[in-house]
Amino acid sequence: MISEDLDIKITTVAKSKLDAAEEIELQFGKTFTDHMFVADYENGEWTNLEIKPFQNIEMSPATSFIHYGQSIFEGLKAHATDEGDILIFRPQALVDLDRKWMPKGESSSLYIRPFMFGTEEFLGVKPSGRYRFMVILSPSGAYYSKPVRVKIETKYSRAMEGGVGSAKTSGNYAASLLPAREGFKAGYDQLLWTDANTHTRIEESGTMNAMFILNGKLITPKTSTSILSGITRDSILTIARDWGYDVEERDVMVSELKAGLEKGILTEAFGVGTAATIAHISEMSKREKKILYC
Repeated sequence: MISEDLDIKITTVAKSKLDAAEEIELQFGKTFTDHMFVADYENGEWTNLEIKPFQNIEMSPATSFIHYGQSIFEGLKAHATDEGDILIFRPQALVDLDRKWMPKGESSSLYIRPFMFGTEEFLGVKPSGRYRFMVILSPSGAYYSKPVRVKIETKYSRAMEGGVGSAKTSGNYAASLLPAREGFKAGYDQLLWTDANTHTRIEESGTMNAMFILNGKLITPKTSTSILSGITRDSILTIARDWGYDVEERDVMVSELKAGLEKGILTEAFGVGTAATIAHISEMSKREKKILYC
């Protein structure tokens, strides 16, 4: 961990990009603030801690993460109050330097992206001996601007038991890009992944964990090595229990969702995640056949 009492060098921009901008188009992850945080790890120590102007990074073509996917990331959001204070949910982060980039509006936020990648210059297959940790900030609007249409994916797999599906590693997302593109072409906003072995159990949506109101109970797939244990997921379940909801973390079968719809006891479907927040699922389809509409 990086201790708060460590010396962090701060180099600010001479002129903010905001000064020349008439307005900022709040698409998710398209715009970045003036500064970024950088730190390097080697021999068990974090060094070169610095906040500096947002810029491209230079690296060797032999850098390990390029070839072997040693890259992980997280995400959290900062929100502005009407009084101008900045609220960060759960973890604390340094956003004061770029606080003027904080967008206003109920669906907008300052998205915070911490990430780390291997930086050793070596083509052998092994864990990198050096890593770089960075944080960049992006003023953003809503990830989904409307209810989400999802396709229940039963051909491709995002992750499998025993793999790294429970971690926010960049390689997990690479496997989802081709199936997602096919889904977009068919008119869907996102995929709802199923288990790799049988494709009968709901897992997650890649950008968010999945939740359902079935027979008055809040149900969600139990976490495993192929499902991300999301912070927003945990928060929603904690709040729901505190509000008195009956919550079940268990296997959620595709067949029971279809049966629940037919019986009229499946009343809500939604996704939860840091970027997506709470996203209403308006339609779920399997093999192009609609099985749920809320």
